Amino acid sequence: MPQSNAISISALAKKYAQVEALKGVDLDVPAGSFFGLLGPNGAGKSTLIHILTGLASPTSGTARVLGHDVVKEYRVTRRLIGVSPQEFNFDRFFSILDILVYQGGYFGIPRPQARRRAEELLARFGLWDKRQEKINRLSGGMKRRLQIAKAMIHDPPILILDEPTAGVDVELRRDLWAYWQELNAAGKTIVLTTHYLEEAIALCKTLAVIDLGAIIACGSKEQVVSAAGGDLANYFLRERRGELLRSAP
Repeated sequence: MPQSNAISISALAKKYAQVEALKGVDLDVPAGSFFGLLGPNGAGKSTLIHILTGLASPTSGTARVLGHDVVKEYRVTRRLIGVSPQEFNFDRFFSILDILVYQGGYFGIPRPQARRRAEELLARFGLWDKRQEKINRLSGGMKRRLQIAKAMIHDPPILILDEPTAGVDVELRRDLWAYWQELNAAGKTIVLTTHYLEEAIALCKTLAVIDLGAIIACGSKEQVVSAAGGDLANYFLRERRGELLRSAP
């Protein structure tokens, strides 16, 4: 029977020493949805993603991916999720083609099949001509595209995009938006974290706002924007202002 929720989180808590990163989070991400997870830096977004992907263990509570417990069935759940993190995580000694092929090997994909899949993704993301280059020869935008291709190599049913368009130009951002919308229309569940209000509004059907480790709003984008009003806009302005200050010469 198909799962109605791709991700189901109940009373999820995580404590680091005296810091409560998550405080009893309850959250459902419907299967096939384009879901936006919003919140300021340090709100708990990364901790939540780390628990879902096995990089951190919950202090209490449960998290399930397509019905499977992320702690008890971590080998299953890890294969169901592809993650494009904020920070680049490439081996600088490999060509970008080999980076994708070896990533496929982590998920048990036979090398010939992984190579075919890698070639398809490189062509789709406009990186085919760079396939034998090392990572240090790629621009920031190319690295971002490769990061997303890496998350897609095993064709997971759930894709988590953590600040995927940070630092990319407008043309590439629009191209990525179109690609993700195609994936979502084909049935893939996408969870997006972003500091761009227009991105969340353009792409996501459902939004959740997390702050200080707790979900403070969740619902359709119309409901969340209406309920939060100016507070949501002010949050995004705060985040963008901080980003611009960090990037200033």
